[in-house]
Amino acid sequence: MYRGKFLSRAGSGIGGLALSALLRDEMQGATGPAAVPKAHFQPRAKRVLWLFMHGGPSHMDLWDPKPELIKHAGQPLPESFGEVMTRRKVANNPLLGPVKPFRRHGQSGLPISDFLPHMSRHADDLCVLRGCHGDSVNHPQSVYQMNTGSILMGKPSVGSWVAYGLGSERCDMPAFVVLPDPRGGLKGGPPAWGSGFLPATYQGTTLRPGPKPILNLQPPPDRSLSRQKSLNHFIRRFNLQHLAERDQADDLDARIRAYELAFRMQSAAPEIVDISRESTATRKLYALDQSERAEFGTRCLLARRMLERGVRFVQLYSGDTNGWDAHKGVLKNHSIWCNRTDQPIAGLFDDLKARGLWEDTLIIWGGEFGRMPMSEQGTGRDHNPWGYSIVLAGGAVKGGIAHGSTDPIGLRAEEGKVHIHDLHATLLHILGIDHKRLTVQHRGKDERLTDVAGTVVKEILA
Repeated sequence: MYRGKFLSRAGSGIGGLALSALLRDEMQGATGPAAVPKAHFQPRAKRVLWLFMHGGPSHMDLWDPKPELIKHAGQPLPESFGEVMTRRKVANNPLLGPVKPFRRHGQSGLPISDFLPHMSRHADDLCVLRGCHGDSVNHPQSVYQMNTGSILMGKPSVGSWVAYGLGSERCDMPAFVVLPDPRGGLKGGPPAWGSGFLPATYQGTTLRPGPKPILNLQPPPDRSLSRQKSLNHFIRRFNLQHLAERDQADDLDARIRAYELAFRMQSAAPEIVDISRESTATRKLYALDQSERAEFGTRCLLARRMLERGVRFVQLYSGDTNGWDAHKGVLKNHSIWCNRTDQPIAGLFDDLKARGLWEDTLIIWGGEFGRMPMSEQGTGRDHNPWGYSIVLAGGAVKGGIAHGSTDPIGLRAEEGKVHIHDLHATLLHILGIDHKRLTVQHRGKDERLTDVAGTVVKEILA
């Protein structure tokens, strides 16, 4: 196991250990067990920013140009491709060509669709994994697999594993923060950033939309800081006594830690979520002056502020109930979502570079799967987990490259295949973690994020 084994006897078991750990945390300014582990080897990055495009963006319309798809558009899928598992029985529908042209960008000449004119400015920094694939054609299962490695609900999320393995860089902020789309409707829901069978303290902390992303950060106006601190110590003493008498009370331990973190956050978090003092230039960089882009741009700016102040793993969602799920009208759907996200993301990239955060941040852009080359309802596309693109960026990966490929029409991953387990193994490797050694015992089995699979894609590492 990656962590040390606990004594089982009440009083000297988890309750006693939690008591000593929390007391040690207060002395050393750490966040409990999240601060204890260390990387297995020298990391290439210290933090992760995951830009999750919920619904399934179309790879052959954004990142993976297919001349053969243009050539055979309007024709049925050739018999040579065999049977295709689809969700809405579109296998016999005519092929649909890319709905916008691709152009080569940067010194690398990386081809990117006209849907993304702003991200195209960063072409030489992007690593496009064109051979990605997963195991389910349905949204909830694919959202779970992309986030937890399993199509089944209830496993720990990637962010929780990272928080468990590396902890937070600061004692007054959580290690794992999630910024959901305020329109709601994530298919699969909050278990996508849950802690599963890991201690509950490692689940993602969500930020709400609006002027108060975190509720109750300020104590009541009639309560001074010294009084708040005294009250907190009073409650702590009895909470820890209660915990010490109850061995292996994970939910109780997590709740105590949550209260402790909340108290520490009262001094740090209000400043982090307050963007009112950002300069006009910064606000313009994130497109906060543009009504259609301001909401997503605000969350991108919050993400940068979180990363800058020591949050280890930030996940930012784009897409409501349907999101990028273009069953009808890829052009209309992707025009809307690319317009909302493209410029803020490009601005975020600029800002990370300017602030010296680019080199040690791993950035991931992608959804839960891609789209089919066959048409649906004439102008749309069905779900495709068999071949699609995920984009990486940051100093840890090679820029201006496309790794792997799908077949000539974008149906299945063909070369340089990257299963979701491989993506997760590579993510952990970049953070200095051996995915085979980051384990926790659950029901008599050493569980890990990558199950019994996963290979680091070393060819893309800088």
